[in-house]
Amino acid sequence: MAKAEETVLEIDLQALDHNYRYLRSKLRPETKFMAVVKAYAYGSDSVAIAKRLEHLGADYFAVAYVNEGITLREGGITAPILVLHPQKVHFKTLIENHLEPSIYSKAILSGFIATAKELGETDYPIQLKFNTGLNRLGFSASELLEVSTLIQQQSAVKVTALLSHLAATEDANEIDFTTLQLQRFNTICKKADTLFKNRTLKHVLNTSGIINYAQAQYDMVRSGIGLYGYGNQPEIDTELRPVMTLKTIISQKHIIEKGESVGYNRKYKSDYKTVTATLPLGHADGIGREYGRGKTYVLIHGKLAPIIGNVCMDMIMVDVTNIECEEGDEVEIFGKNLSANQFAETAQTITYEILTGLSQRIKRVLIN
Repeated sequence: MAKAEETVLEIDLQALDHNYRYLRSKLRPETKFMAVVKAYAYGSDSVAIAKRLEHLGADYFAVAYVNEGITLREGGITAPILVLHPQKVHFKTLIENHLEPSIYSKAILSGFIATAKELGETDYPIQLKFNTGLNRLGFSASELLEVSTLIQQQSAVKVTALLSHLAATEDANEIDFTTLQLQRFNTICKKADTLFKNRTLKHVLNTSGIINYAQAQYDMVRSGIGLYGYGNQPEIDTELRPVMTLKTIISQKHIIEKGESVGYNRKYKSDYKTVTATLPLGHADGIGREYGRGKTYVLIHGKLAPIIGNVCMDMIMVDVTNIECEEGDEVEIFGKNLSANQFAETAQTITYEILTGLSQRIKRVLIN
């Protein structure tokens, strides 16, 4: 791969292949795979990622909002796409782009049926989401009968799947709660099978669920973070490969004498003669101020260089006193050699946040 000459996010499609196949290996051959590509495919490139996964055999895609689904359609994705959090104002556009809504409340259900009727639809596919304990979105189990009655009184939409979302599949201390959620979902599914005339797909497992609760894979699973190289468990992370590597270069070096300061508000003051390197990225690129002031490191020629002072909008400064380096040399922020998990933990946050928070002004580069 080429040496970085600017700030770039490398997207390794071979790593994506590996992760998809690893997760697939945990499933029965007939189990369908829904790839979650919301939020620019976790900060990468949703169309490029979805095209590769569609080629590999992914059965479904999931996005958060309608505009994300439209981006995939415009990019040539033909597989079914589930919109996890559709808004009423976008129902017409959703239908026009052949997306499937996750319906989570009676108000959303009634509104979607009305739009489908208005557009002359018959048996438009919808998926029903049930709340089994995450307490975020979803019908309660007690609403199932009323919902099924409403659906059977019309022909504009047809239920094709049931889903729920698990709260803590990666947490060994929450096995009892996860088991309870699975029991609740199973009860809902059994009752739904008696209420709906057609057979419905069922899906509840996320990445950690695939690893830890494969017995509950039902007809389909959903994976997001695992596809991008992170499994929420150290032992699983070793089996996966980071898809994204954030790189930049050294713009300039400075010699800071003892007692001099670096950056805004003079938050770094040198206790010794220090050599610093300025890098062309900052909080406008998704590297927030919480990563500054010595908490976090970047990698230069295999050595860790701490970020010093406050992170600026477009720049960060690092201590390279003990690192042989020159202006123009490549710097890894996180990725293949310095895990995004490690990077995020230094600021007491999670991998999801650092990946999905990467600015769209960073150049994306596909490799392999």
